[in-house]
Amino acid sequence: MIESVRIPMVDLGPQYLELKRELDEAALGVLAGCRYILGPEVESFEREFSAFVGAEHGVGVSNGTSAVEIAVKALGLEPGDEVLTTSMSFIATADSFARCGIRPAFADIDPRTFNLDPASVSERLTSRTRAILAVHLYGQPADMDALLEIGKLKDIPVLEDCAQAHGAVYRGRRVGSMGAASAFSFFPTKPLGGAGDGGFISTSDAALADRARMLRAHGSRKKYLHEVLGANSRLDELQAALLRIKLPRLEAWNESRRRTAALYDKNLSGVTVPYVAPDVNHVYHQYTVRTPERERLIKGLAERGVGSTIYYPIPIHLQPCFSSLGYTEGDLPECEKASREVLSLPMYYGIPDSHVERVCEAVSEVMG
Repeated sequence: MIESVRIPMVDLGPQYLELKRELDEAALGVLAGCRYILGPEVESFEREFSAFVGAEHGVGVSNGTSAVEIAVKALGLEPGDEVLTTSMSFIATADSFARCGIRPAFADIDPRTFNLDPASVSERLTSRTRAILAVHLYGQPADMDALLEIGKLKDIPVLEDCAQAHGAVYRGRRVGSMGAASAFSFFPTKPLGGAGDGGFISTSDAALADRARMLRAHGSRKKYLHEVLGANSRLDELQAALLRIKLPRLEAWNESRRRTAALYDKNLSGVTVPYVAPDVNHVYHQYTVRTPERERLIKGLAERGVGSTIYYPIPIHLQPCFSSLGYTEGDLPECEKASREVLSLPMYYGIPDSHVERVCEAVSEVMG
């Protein structure tokens, strides 16, 4: 057995220490300026991040869940309409708009990438389907060309959930630039994370962006005049200021994650390492392996001081809150099998190579 050492799933310390002076100055600047809601930092970040993504417009919102909800509503979807999406994701992918009466429906996944399988999407479209929502899970882009072609043939928009894929590239295009609208989360552990919650909607549709801005502010374009029912969902000035400091480093941080993933790929044994589709840049928000002996691996890693996490143990279509949708076990076999086998290993910017090597040794000991 290797020497026990605590290796966490994520450590935000290296990122903060690298930028401590700049982050501290930015935070103090916002406090001194006494402008905390929808001020110059948010306006600047909206321009800078949408330009980074490759979209014409950006709308800062309070979190990733709100970003999905507002993007769906900004398309004009109404209660009773259906959004076809993946069940292999965090609950926010679906509960964000289900709370508005818009029905989630689910297609199966490609077992290699864990992303939506376009063939399953085609099979599961119904007359009620008004949009397709692709999730770039774990930081790997979904097969957007195939999904966009389906959307074009059926005359329905395709949305992107980019909450885990900041900076990921699909065939020369950044995620967040291909769909009718795209949602991002700036939860602290994301590739681009804030010091709290934050979210973003990118789009190249000016009318959709305008509607999203209205929806994030109680359905109001003009103070005290509320055209529709909206929400209080604005990106904080403080978060925008910190994200502006981090954004220019995102490319380098993502490249560091890819180097860490390559080290895992080289040294892991006894598990299936992540598959990376051709012509994409994976950003490895999570480094996720597969094994049918997951519980044994989790237990063995914990005994050796190595953190691990399951993303996600229960598919969305089998969650109790969605029992009324009528899905049962066996409806999405690839998704359900993946949920029983996936396990994410420690991955973050600044993780020492020695820690990665220790994780690999631990996996080999447990599974060998």
